[in-house]
Amino acid sequence: MRIGIVLFSLVAVLLNSCGNDGEKVLPLTIDITESVYASALVQPDSLYDVHAPVNGILDHIQVQEGDTVQQGDVLFKIIDTNPLLNSKNAKLNLELARANYGPNSPILKKIRADIDAARLSLTNDSINYYRQKRLWEQKIGSKMEYDSRKLAYELSQKKLNRLQSEYRRMEKELAIQFEQAKNTYISTQTNAEDFTVRSKIKGTVYAVNKEPGELVTTSQPLAAIGSSTDFLIEMLVDEVDIVKLHKGQRTFITLDAYPNKVFEAHITKIYPKKDEKSQTFKVEGVFDESPETLYPGLAGEANIIIATKKNALVVPKAYFMDDFHVLTEDGPVKVTTGLQNLEYVEIVEGLTKDTEIIKPTQ
Repeated sequence: MRIGIVLFSLVAVLLNSCGNDGEKVLPLTIDITESVYASALVQPDSLYDVHAPVNGILDHIQVQEGDTVQQGDVLFKIIDTNPLLNSKNAKLNLELARANYGPNSPILKKIRADIDAARLSLTNDSINYYRQKRLWEQKIGSKMEYDSRKLAYELSQKKLNRLQSEYRRMEKELAIQFEQAKNTYISTQTNAEDFTVRSKIKGTVYAVNKEPGELVTTSQPLAAIGSSTDFLIEMLVDEVDIVKLHKGQRTFITLDAYPNKVFEAHITKIYPKKDEKSQTFKVEGVFDESPETLYPGLAGEANIIIATKKNALVVPKAYFMDDFHVLTEDGPVKVTTGLQNLEYVEIVEGLTKDTEIIKPTQ
């Protein structure tokens, strides 16, 4: 502990001796404002990407960039190739189902042939069985021969019954398949039509991304549409500052397109999800009085007002040795700070307006 005290004393002496030759100032009493910096980007309100409802071919474009549209206006017409292909496939399936179910059905024809053969076999086995049965009743022939004829007859009877049952089942199954194929074909005929894309809002077409004849998918935006008159300010705020913000806070905006003007705005929305790549939060605001002309993508800077204080005792940031110490004639002094901006830091405790402070030297 004693070594630490000695070292601190030596550091204080060295700082004091080095700082005595530096610039000296007295604390100032001014109005101070603390703000949070953010990058700013102007975007139309209600801006959205227009997407195709289906994959297909872009047949017709009704609008151009810069056009004003009403809600429900036609923007694009798309030919969906999938229903056309589905309709052709459904027609082929229907023709196959009709052939399988009709009077010349190859499936039923084969089963009928098997039934005819089984019926002939049953007739033959029946004759042999009843002949052998009469002989056995007359005590002629062997019991083994009689049992053999009887078994062959019973097996033939079961085979015929099975084939007749299979014929009825297959006939019913093919009938159902035919009806299903017919219904599917009718359904695909209904869906094989053009798809029209309409505007969801009244606004301006800010971008058209495709040309007629191009293939389009549901994941690729065809255009961008947003409000013609109302614009939002999208601001990206560092995660260390986001907890200081709330809706309604005053914001001062400078835009690269208006280099000599400052526009007032206020926060309207704070998005709760952080962008992991940039480590920032998205904040939206609106102009209190919009610039005369705005375009999507105008960039600039924003200063969001956190707090203000009148007649605050402040010292320049450059006169701080670290976050909590300034250098005086008597050596380093620990202070309690309050609001701060790019130039000044408020002194809440530790100095008076008559305490002269020295700018530390490297």
